[in-house]
Amino acid sequence: MYDPKSMCADEFIDSEEIMATLRYADEHKNDSVLVDEILAKARLRKGLTHREASVLLACELEDKNAEICALAEQIKKDFYGNRIVMFAPLYLSNYCVNSCLYCPYHAKNKHIVRKKLTQDEIRAEVTALQDMGHKRLAIEAGEHPVYNSLDYILESIDTIYSIKHKNGAIRRVNVNIAATTVENYKRLHDAGIGTYILFQETYNRKGYEQLHPVGPKSDYRRQTEAHDRAMQGGIDDVGLGVLFGLQGYRYEFAGLLMHAEHLEAVFGVGPHTISVPRVCPADDIEPGEFDNGISDDIFAKIVACIRIAVPYTGMIISTRESQRVRERVLHLGISQISGGSRTSVGGYVQKELPEENSAQFDVSDQRTLDEVVRWLMGMGYVPSFCTACYREGRTGDRFMSLCKSGQISNICLPNALMTLKEYLEDYASAETRAVGEKLIAEQMKEIPNEKVVQLVTSRLDMIAAGSRDFRL
Repeated sequence: MYDPKSMCADEFIDSEEIMATLRYADEHKNDSVLVDEILAKARLRKGLTHREASVLLACELEDKNAEICALAEQIKKDFYGNRIVMFAPLYLSNYCVNSCLYCPYHAKNKHIVRKKLTQDEIRAEVTALQDMGHKRLAIEAGEHPVYNSLDYILESIDTIYSIKHKNGAIRRVNVNIAATTVENYKRLHDAGIGTYILFQETYNRKGYEQLHPVGPKSDYRRQTEAHDRAMQGGIDDVGLGVLFGLQGYRYEFAGLLMHAEHLEAVFGVGPHTISVPRVCPADDIEPGEFDNGISDDIFAKIVACIRIAVPYTGMIISTRESQRVRERVLHLGISQISGGSRTSVGGYVQKELPEENSAQFDVSDQRTLDEVVRWLMGMGYVPSFCTACYREGRTGDRFMSLCKSGQISNICLPNALMTLKEYLEDYASAETRAVGEKLIAEQMKEIPNEKVVQLVTSRLDMIAAGSRDFRL
């Protein structure tokens, strides 16, 4: 029986409810009256249920689909303005005991070179990332009880936070590692992590079990209930995601929103982020082997419908996607992107030869961080390296209350501009700096509070003179 307040994965992600939702969406996909009613509710900026959002995703009416995209764009502006948060992944180790059929880290893959970074190698990687200008990392590791123990992860987090190179510092470490226990999540919380990210990969339980034949990750409930344990362990910012292309995208979309509803129902806080990766080429992995691939058009509509359904949630797109695709979905809902990414272990210090490949997936957007920053600014976006909310304790329900009320925008733009100024002073090319200085001058006019304008103006001058790390 479907119950969003249940702590059992089979009840808050109920297959019968998903199938009933898909049937309902099919029955009403061309019902213009119902679609108008759903869009009217969505314009209130309070979100939609998984069933309502599924109707929008299934909708075939051309004029209504245009309204869906326009509304998604407006909601994105209302909650996040034109800011795009920048981050980079840091792969610590690709040792893994699981046998996930879509991941090159799977235990049976004998082609991939297995690597695990030492603490000295982590220092070198982080220094390289700081020299690029990054302030926010997402650490990644395969699941291995010996090579990738929690003690190793915690030591690595401590190492990352300890590195201060020139004007560089990593101010927020998000963590994307295997599902674990409440006690271990408490230890991660105490280590000062930002968001705990865990992708479900697929909410279709039968498909999940086929795709995960061996290893700890084969336990569907262990995976699906992990975010609950993380919240119980004190981590109040969690990130969801599925790997689109493994199973039917409409099933995954409904399951993803049901998971968000569950977190809201139980903890009063929905997901801090939702990621939207698609299956892509990697060592020993061919996307064509999976027959549920989705077109760019469907992918863009998924992004738009997620933005409408959960307007408060940050949305992430990685370098799996090309520049063209990333540009297409930015205005529809994406609020965080990676730049200058390497998905191999140790890839920031030394590029690998093909025979040394240790990457989790092929990178489509291979531009440098400087190129990505300049590209964003050229489209009118403000690249943000801000970590202020996390460092000021504005996480979980405190962040969500500010975000849902719209008050967070009064804080975010000033912080984004100050961190962008740091980037321009310390890392940007001359061309990027020129574009950025012009953008900052224009965006200062968008700050409504004159006292805040004066404060930020003063701090921008102080940053130019050498001071760092201001935040509201």
